[in-house]
Amino acid sequence: MVIAITRQVSPRFAECEITHIERRPLDLNTARAQHSAYVNTLKQLGCQVIELPAEADTPDSVFVEDTAFVLPELAVITRPGADSRRPETESIIQALSPHIDLVHVCEPATLDGGDVLVLGKSIYVGLSTRSNPAAIDQLTDLLQGYGYTVSGVKTDGCLHLKSAVTRVDEKTLLINPNWVDANHFAAFDRVEVDPSEPFAANCLPVGDSIIFPLAFPRTRAKLEARGYQVAAVDVSELAKAEGAVTCCSLIIS
Repeated sequence: MVIAITRQVSPRFAECEITHIERRPLDLNTARAQHSAYVNTLKQLGCQVIELPAEADTPDSVFVEDTAFVLPELAVITRPGADSRRPETESIIQALSPHIDLVHVCEPATLDGGDVLVLGKSIYVGLSTRSNPAAIDQLTDLLQGYGYTVSGVKTDGCLHLKSAVTRVDEKTLLINPNWVDANHFAAFDRVEVDPSEPFAANCLPVGDSIIFPLAFPRTRAKLEARGYQVAAVDVSELAKAEGAVTCCSLIIS
């Protein structure tokens, strides 16, 4: 059984952190409706969804991915780069601990889960405005006994590493080569986003399907042409807060 941990949209969602895009008005009801549809998609794809209640004092807390990342052996609790987001980890620790062992990143490291791309035993960490080199050092120490290697990857023009590249399957990545150097991932087959859809590199594989934003039909067509089954979801309101499909869940498989 695949478990997906999600959290409902905060009533203060409009106060979310914005880094790389222009702030636009956010409609709370629309964001909640889109998130509900996203959760239903996870359920339809066979996930057991653990839905956490909204947290009024943490505007970005719907984006649970940034608080942790999950490996087969254990989960790593992060230390988010934005001060306003650090309280989010408390409830995530409570949600994850019944299912998997936990280790913790601590000061002076900062790390958003959106900057962590796990490809087999290789872990890539985006060196962004939210994640720093100290996080790489700590992860190397925390995970060395499990056979993982951790390396830093510079990003350009985007919030997180997984804004620029995500895993489609064990051999294939979806990538925007303008935001990250594709040479870091030379061992993988790479599907490049359509140039007109720079934010389309974020996808979430679940079972035999890929959850993918409805807003990027040209890149979706590239995935479908390769035989992937795409479950398209509308996350346009969540995207105004620099969110995407990986951001809204923590997957334990």
